[in-house]
Amino acid sequence: MKDSWSPASWKKRPIAQQVRYPDADALRDALERLIQLPPLVSSWEVETLKQQLAEAAQGKRFLLQGGDCSETFDDCRSSVIANKLKILLKMSLVLVYGSKKKVITVGRLAGQYAKPRSTETETRDGVTLPSYRGDLINYSGFTPEQRQPNPQLLLRGYERASLTLNFIRALIDGGFADFHHPELWDLDFVNHSAHSDVYRRMMTAIGDSVSFMETMAGVPIYGFRQCEFFTSHEGLHLDYEQAKTRQVPRRTGWYNLTTHFPWIGDRTRALDGAHVEYFRGIANPIGVKIGPTATAENVLALADVLNPGNEPGRLTFIHRFGAGKIERHLPALIEAVMRSGKTVLWCCDPMHGNTITANNSLKTRDFDDILSELESAFAIHQKMGSILGGVHFELTGENVTECIGGARGLSEADLQKAYESNVDPRLNYEQALEMSLLIARNMSR
Repeated sequence: MKDSWSPASWKKRPIAQQVRYPDADALRDALERLIQLPPLVSSWEVETLKQQLAEAAQGKRFLLQGGDCSETFDDCRSSVIANKLKILLKMSLVLVYGSKKKVITVGRLAGQYAKPRSTETETRDGVTLPSYRGDLINYSGFTPEQRQPNPQLLLRGYERASLTLNFIRALIDGGFADFHHPELWDLDFVNHSAHSDVYRRMMTAIGDSVSFMETMAGVPIYGFRQCEFFTSHEGLHLDYEQAKTRQVPRRTGWYNLTTHFPWIGDRTRALDGAHVEYFRGIANPIGVKIGPTATAENVLALADVLNPGNEPGRLTFIHRFGAGKIERHLPALIEAVMRSGKTVLWCCDPMHGNTITANNSLKTRDFDDILSELESAFAIHQKMGSILGGVHFELTGENVTECIGGARGLSEADLQKAYESNVDPRLNYEQALEMSLLIARNMSR
């Protein structure tokens, strides 16, 4: 029941992916200081996103969610942040053009500093240390000092998230996202990509359309000079999330004001677990990652607990099965939700279920597998009379070589050229834009 919930009630439930700090007093001090700091987002932004997600569930909008697997503090740099924004804006524009729908752009950034891990420890050359859990918790360097959880990193994470979000807002408010000049978003690859001609024709057509509408209206259309941009991250570290959960004037309920759109991971969605308990009480729109172990009963129970009022825009199921498993698992979940009359937004994450280990022991993902799962997701939803209302990617605006395939035909031998991720492989800027072009083509059909 909602009346039994509080921002701290999760502490009475079993918690997965728990962080064990060696100094409880230091953790308490860091959290008390975090509580005093201002929120990163506002409740009206959160409610605006919720309304837009409700429209996406009806097929009136489309959600594009993307960003780093795990942000690092070192990447809190203007060039890196601007390139992430560029690739998301480009993908959004391509999807608008292909789908003829408004696109909700949500960055997996300004807070994606914690990651779940499959094992508590990592062993190298006979030495065993705690696993790297993201810069919010510890460091990636393989030494006892760097792998020890440090509560001061919670404050550093808040600061980096604040700096990132502030710079993104400054760029957008300053005209960085002006549809009159999409060429300003260009990344270097446009000159030599196999899809450059298609992309340039699309940008020219968009520019011509904007000019035509303004000519007909007789005045500039200022809505084309800026865009709405929202943030998201996995709400994994519940002490951190609780510290920024608060009530606001003139609204009922509690808001997580670290981000607009937090989600629960596939590893932490236990119905009786701490993460579901925390998430059920906040007013934000929330997502839940759904993998191959999910059953129809699980999904319906999660919907009952997380969205008992069946509020439109409140709950997004982000399915992540893998190209070889989606046909076997997704239809039963869609059927159960449709039969129950529950209101959810379906979103496809084609990344996590398609992770493989290359011969050189690096984790990677094949572009063709990612595309295959996406195409299957569109086909399954269409066949069942449901709506696939969004996509969720791990991507970067940098020229990394972490996923194989794509127009350039990256091979396993290419991975070591620019493999920078400390956790999971990401689509690079070229592969991400190519993926959006192929999605747009699918949606236009």
